[in-house]
Amino acid sequence: MSPLNMTTNNNVMDMFEKGNILKICAPMVRYSKLAFRSLVRKYDCDICFTPMIVAPDFLRSVKARDSEFTTNKADRPLIVQFAASDAQTLADAACVVAPFSDGVDLNCGCPQRWAMSEGYGACLINKPELVKDMVRHVRNQVDNPNYTTSIKIRIHKELRRTVDMCQKAEAAGVSWITVHGRTAEERHQPVHFDAIKTIKDSLSVPVIANGDIKSLQDVETTHQLTGVDGVMAARGLLANPAMFAGYNETPLECVWDWVDLATDQGTPFTCFHQHLIYMLERVCSQPERKVFNSLHSTAAVIDYLHSTYGLPDTLTTISLEMSLQWTTVACFLYAEIFILLLLCLPFISATRWQRIFQLNIWNRMAKFGNKVFIAMIIILIVFFFDAMREVKKYSGGQPNKNANLHPSTFDHLHMKLFRAQRNLYISGFSLFLWLLMRRVITLINQLATQSGNTAALQTQADNANLAAKKYMEDNELLKQTLMDRKGDKATAEGNELLRKEVEKCKEEQKASKEALKTSQSQLEAMKKQYDELTREYDRLLKEHQTLQESGDKKED
Repeated sequence: MSPLNMTTNNNVMDMFEKGNILKICAPMVRYSKLAFRSLVRKYDCDICFTPMIVAPDFLRSVKARDSEFTTNKADRPLIVQFAASDAQTLADAACVVAPFSDGVDLNCGCPQRWAMSEGYGACLINKPELVKDMVRHVRNQVDNPNYTTSIKIRIHKELRRTVDMCQKAEAAGVSWITVHGRTAEERHQPVHFDAIKTIKDSLSVPVIANGDIKSLQDVETTHQLTGVDGVMAARGLLANPAMFAGYNETPLECVWDWVDLATDQGTPFTCFHQHLIYMLERVCSQPERKVFNSLHSTAAVIDYLHSTYGLPDTLTTISLEMSLQWTTVACFLYAEIFILLLLCLPFISATRWQRIFQLNIWNRMAKFGNKVFIAMIIILIVFFFDAMREVKKYSGGQPNKNANLHPSTFDHLHMKLFRAQRNLYISGFSLFLWLLMRRVITLINQLATQSGNTAALQTQADNANLAAKKYMEDNELLKQTLMDRKGDKATAEGNELLRKEVEKCKEEQKASKEALKTSQSQLEAMKKQYDELTREYDRLLKEHQTLQESGDKKED
């Protein structure tokens, strides 16, 4: 499950009001997962369903939640389909996924024996009161008025029973109903479009048609025959994920889009390979299908695609482009370098920088300084570990160079590794310079403060020396006067006065010496702190060089 708490902002029901035929990716066990949903969304798919998730298992096991339900911020609008046999379990599961999706769907159409034996799937069409109760529970317990609750059904042999069930679900507040135009016993028989039309005419909520949608022309034909508000495709999208965009066969660009999405998201090889088998079924000959079906590694599949179908001209450019987030981080890195160079200009003193830092605009921003600093540290650390994960993934997935593979296979994987390493360096340098810049600014302020204190103490010492010199001159003059005078009394008085003046002078000299000593101690501490920072900078620089050398060795 995505770590982001993505609150639902979209109202899926608004999409029905636009008057267009909605094109929907059906829930498919093992297949309609995040990577495939991301692919069909690139080719005009309006809404995607997750694979059917068994609600009790989903609630009982954290492992089941993490493996069965994976999404991201771009995976919207998203409907989560559950298999459930009681209302409270379905409502609880809906509350768990509500922050990450736009609606839940109750599976009332799965004809598999295991599902029906557990009380799931198509057996629910024979329990209209239970379906009604389940819909009502979800509507009452999910705290989001825009969150949709829908059901996906098959039809009865007696169509009146299906219409009655749909009307009860409508009364309970169902958002829309998807109708697979076959009975639970039918598999590949023709779809009963007349039954779908009857259900559509009997309801005021939107109706989605499902069954035998294999091309964009089938979408138009189904709409004309039934008047439904949208169509849902399953096997047709597996064979041609670009079907809703008007392609009759899977285009090469779509195949390479799937390779990129699957490798980026870490799709297991079995799923990755099986999707390609479906996509290439219409364009491969029988011998080619046998060869392709026998491949057992991602590198071998990519090599086969390169050698058989070639590489789109745009792939290299797309692979090397930077995403918006990494472009932002790179710009932030350049800004850090510029600021550090500016702070190191020799003709701008620390005192002058301190006066600049004390301007009103910086004082207003100072209250947010620590929060911004910590936030940037967290963001850069997240980017750094994400880049490390990418480097590890593509470094570990490199095929053996001695293997008999097409050279473009290495180019494709090396481009991804290069991009991951580039992002690692950008985030690492940005984090390092952000910390260094904070430390440099702190030291500049400390140096400026210390310089100001030293100047004040030096002025005080100079004034004390001038006063002492004046006292010495006065004492010499007084001594000379006393020596010229006659009489022991005058001499004694003069000597006493001279002694007092000398003691006063010594006290002032002692105070001056102590002030100078304090200033020198502060200067020594500042010098020691500066030396420690220099040694720490040298150490970090050596560690970075070591990291860069290890990264270069991995790439080699």
